[in-house]
Amino acid sequence: MAGYFSIILVLLTVGSGLIWLIDHFLYAPKRQERLAIAQGASQAPLDEDVIAQIAPEPAIVENAKSIFPMIAAITIFRSFIFEPFQIPSGSMMPTLLDGDFILVQKFAYGIKDPVVRSKVIETGSPERGDIAVFKFPLDERIDFIKRIVGLPGDRIVYRNRQLYIKPNCSEGEKEQGGLTCGEYNKIDVDIVNRDEFTQGSMQLVRLTEHLPNVEHDILINPEVLELTERYYQQPGTRRDEWIVPENSYFAMGDNRNNSQDSRMWGFVPDENLVGKAVFIWMSFDFENGPDSILPSWVPTGVRFERLGSIQ
Repeated sequence: MAGYFSIILVLLTVGSGLIWLIDHFLYAPKRQERLAIAQGASQAPLDEDVIAQIAPEPAIVENAKSIFPMIAAITIFRSFIFEPFQIPSGSMMPTLLDGDFILVQKFAYGIKDPVVRSKVIETGSPERGDIAVFKFPLDERIDFIKRIVGLPGDRIVYRNRQLYIKPNCSEGEKEQGGLTCGEYNKIDVDIVNRDEFTQGSMQLVRLTEHLPNVEHDILINPEVLELTERYYQQPGTRRDEWIVPENSYFAMGDNRNNSQDSRMWGFVPDENLVGKAVFIWMSFDFENGPDSILPSWVPTGVRFERLGSIQ
């Protein structure tokens, strides 16, 4: 839906702009010429009613001139600067909650044209720990949001709820991005609490995961088995091990037992990247109980404490 909205915005911008330009260079001068002739034949200045009768401005031109600046500004802002998104699920809990409204920095990973999404200008690449929005590789009509944990060439292992990363290093390089070269680096975690979040009747464990240069919280459900049989099987590797291809990334949800991510379907191509999630600008509660008369989509409160930068 977001892709269609982008196309509609571009079409409105181009259409209203063309109408304004054609009128400005072709038809407006003719209207001005008629007014000049009428003014020369009149002894008094022409009032607005007379002007409207002699050289009326078509309604379509008037509407195009009024909406073009606004639509153009929205298109530029949304396509190249920031785009708002709503978090629809709990796969990024506890970092992002269902009901959070975020801003995504569109120029973080390159400036792309808003229709075919080809990269026009290189501005940067994802870093390990970034929260990225991207087009779901199996259905590009859908936007996904996950955390980037693997960069091109990295080897990733997720085993027994523990993340390991072997970075892609150049020859002679001893350290890359805060990780030791030539070995699998165990990403340390610290327990925060065990009673803040639940999944049904099961308590989730909140942990702080220490990716290089980025500390963030994750959720683990110790009561369920790891569904490794559902993992994406990359040729030549074990089921819980992956080698990130060139120009691709490995992405995981912070809610590790409730996230459809690279473990299940593979890698995020660079061309699928939409932008970097940077700010929560609004957050709604939707805790309508079974006895509530309100529809489930009506918010019951605002979580002001959640507003701010995303870690």
